[in-house]
Amino acid sequence: MNTFLLLLHLVVLGLPRTWATEACLRACPTACTCSSVERGCSVRCDRAGLQRVPTEFPCKAASIDLDRNGLRILGERAFGTLPSLRRLSLRHNNLSFITPGAFKGLPRLAELRLAHNGELRYLHARTFAALGHLRRLDLASCRLFSVPERLLAELPALREFAAFDNLFRHVPAALRGLENLTHVHLERSRIEAVASNSLQGLRRLRALSLQANRVRAVHAGAFYDCGALEHLLLNDNLLAALPADAFRGLHLLRTLNLGGNALGQVARAWFADLGELELLYLDRNSITFVEEGAFQNLSGLLALHLNGNHLTVLSWAAFQPGFFLGHLFLFRNPWHCDCHLEWLRDWIEGSGRLTDVPCSSPGSVAGLDLSQVVFERSSSGLCVDPEELNLTVSSPGLSPEPVATTMSRFSSLLSKLLAPRVPVEEEANSTLVLSNTSLSDNIPSCGMWVLGHKGTILFISCFLLIYGVGLQRD
Repeated sequence: MNTFLLLLHLVVLGLPRTWATEACLRACPTACTCSSVERGCSVRCDRAGLQRVPTEFPCKAASIDLDRNGLRILGERAFGTLPSLRRLSLRHNNLSFITPGAFKGLPRLAELRLAHNGELRYLHARTFAALGHLRRLDLASCRLFSVPERLLAELPALREFAAFDNLFRHVPAALRGLENLTHVHLERSRIEAVASNSLQGLRRLRALSLQANRVRAVHAGAFYDCGALEHLLLNDNLLAALPADAFRGLHLLRTLNLGGNALGQVARAWFADLGELELLYLDRNSITFVEEGAFQNLSGLLALHLNGNHLTVLSWAAFQPGFFLGHLFLFRNPWHCDCHLEWLRDWIEGSGRLTDVPCSSPGSVAGLDLSQVVFERSSSGLCVDPEELNLTVSSPGLSPEPVATTMSRFSSLLSKLLAPRVPVEEEANSTLVLSNTSLSDNIPSCGMWVLGHKGTILFISCFLLIYGVGLQRD
């Protein structure tokens, strides 16, 4: 009896699923594939060569995939009435226009993907009207120049907004005031600045990506309303400087990426409120100086990236007091491995977590890794800097001036005295005769130019020069 009841129970429970599967398959559009899922029916029409939206879908459709077709226009109520639809994907089509009200009849839609429709470029402010349950919107790679301010106002449940690879110059004003928004992706969208009101009212925002834009300026207080922010990506932009309070109020921030910019120094004020920071990227900048105490509040930092900069020295004072660090990346910097880096060499030995800190100077250690440098000690126990190799060796005291130098100076003076007195015509027509006179074995010979009536003067001058050299040798 119990076995019979169990079988009856299974049959009764299985009937609805069977009926649902049959209904899903029966109403499946031509060129599409339909299958029953836990919450309804899944419809796959991707790569089906469709030029228009099918006129009928299964009533219980929970997911529709129309990716990679040739759809160009979405008319009003393009999908009819589908009360169970939660996910709709229209990526990689040729959409150029979406009629306001195209998504009416989809009251439970939670995810809408419109990415990679490069001809879309413009959206009407009422495009997403009636999508009160939409949680995720993907507008990536649509070549949009702007987003109407009211476009997202009717999406109170929106959590995630992806609009990377577009043509914005500013952070879309349509984002302001979306209190439930948690993730925003705006990378590679030509944004030039983050203004003080760009992110106004985004009190639940947890992740913001602005990487690979053209951001030159972050205004003071730009993230003031983003107290819940945990991940901020500003890498690969054009930032050369930041205001002191650029990240004021970001007490929960765990990841900050400032790599690939043009920053020349690191200021202590930037990280004053970032006590929870775990990952800090400052790589691929032009940093030459890190301010004392710059990282002193970052007691929970797991990794610091300073590679690919112009640093020659890094002071221990930048990390004090009570600093603990998991990983430190310092390669591709022109390090000057003197006693100012002895603390770092000791930290490398103690932690075993850091290698590849090549020394560029002093000359005696150039080419070595900092971990291989041995610092000598003076008699008083102080660290002694490695030597800077000097190819020019100088002897102590004053050395007598070489004879050749005396002769060259005297000859130069004599040439200056005689040259102006010789007319151009006479100089050109004179016959020059070289005469060598040997005065002594240890006295150098003097060559005398016979220049007419001035030969005597030149001979006397040369004789005085030789005589003076002989005295100097004696």
